[in-house]
Amino acid sequence: MKKVSHPIYNLQFGLLCMSSLLFSASFNMLIPELPAYLSSLGGAEYKGLIIALFTLTAGISRPFSGRLTDTVGRVPVMAVGSIVCFVCGVLYPVLASVSGFLFLRLLHGFSTGFKPTATAAYVADIAPKERWGEALGFHGLFFSTGMAVGPAIGGYLALHFSINVLFYVSAAFALLSILIIMKMKETLPNNQRFRFSLLKINRRDIILKQAIPAAIVNLLSCLSYGTMLTLIPDKSESLGIANKGTFFMVLTITSLVMRFLAGKASDKYGRVRVMRYGLTVLVLALIGTGAANTPFLFLVAAGVYGIAQGIFSPSLNAWMVELSSPEDRGKAVATSYMAMEIGIGTGAAIAGWYYADHLSRIPAMFYFAAFVVVISIAYAYNWERKQRRLKPHA
Repeated sequence: MKKVSHPIYNLQFGLLCMSSLLFSASFNMLIPELPAYLSSLGGAEYKGLIIALFTLTAGISRPFSGRLTDTVGRVPVMAVGSIVCFVCGVLYPVLASVSGFLFLRLLHGFSTGFKPTATAAYVADIAPKERWGEALGFHGLFFSTGMAVGPAIGGYLALHFSINVLFYVSAAFALLSILIIMKMKETLPNNQRFRFSLLKINRRDIILKQAIPAAIVNLLSCLSYGTMLTLIPDKSESLGIANKGTFFMVLTITSLVMRFLAGKASDKYGRVRVMRYGLTVLVLALIGTGAANTPFLFLVAAGVYGIAQGIFSPSLNAWMVELSSPEDRGKAVATSYMAMEIGIGTGAAIAGWYYADHLSRIPAMFYFAAFVVVISIAYAYNWERKQRRLKPHA
């Protein structure tokens, strides 16, 4: 009898993808313009904090969002993330000072601390285990599309209108993301009503032991992303690229198809093996980004970075879910994503500190990030080899 394929591409999955696209575009459209905006406020020396503060609160909130995802439900936690994005978008023009801006960056981080955690758990709920890579990869197409169109829209609005218009459009995208979430069905069985006692967490809520391998790889590989978010806007400007979102747009477009194909490949050939290939390409992309001295080479490096991200990201996400049991799915996602935030924040802080507005220092920072990714490849290879010894027939 022919096996019936599980219908993962349904209305709920479509709503989730559309909500993620809008959410991703909402906060990503701001990133390329924030360094110049902070400088205009008189805070040029704090550029490294733009990403670092954002990821700090994103990381801190992960244990809470993971626990709430596994108790209150996936949909409410996703809604909280989008609401924070909306509130911050509205407040950026109001708190127009260095201290006000940095406070909002700190607050804004709660958005990515909540929504992606619950989203990954929701995808794993509605897709069968043998198609997690495909489902997470396809969902990644939409999140990545938001990453691509967001900076492009942000650059256009900043060039032709004003930074305040950009902030309000960001808030509008977040609001639409919230409205879509409200139409989605909860997938957590026996979910509880929220009560403050659920915010009391223990050590297991902070770090799920089973998810540590994925968390380590996530931390090491994402240091490069923090570096990129901090340095790419200034490097784009130094090369004469007016729209600072161009690099991110090229990066994300090239990652789109790769995410879907790599997700399916990880279902067939193994999560860690496919992920290692992606990380290897990432090393080449980082070296190329650091060495690029023309707009063409710079955007070629962006394309290679997108290919790398499209290969390793869905494989890593599927691995992260696979390492946990269904009842701990939110905690596993939170553990790995908390490590991701630490990696991004650390990379951003180091890049901002070392760079200090000296363009000549940018290449060295990208080469350092490439070296750290090499360490993550070695760790993943060693983990996979140990698993083969423990399970020779796997």
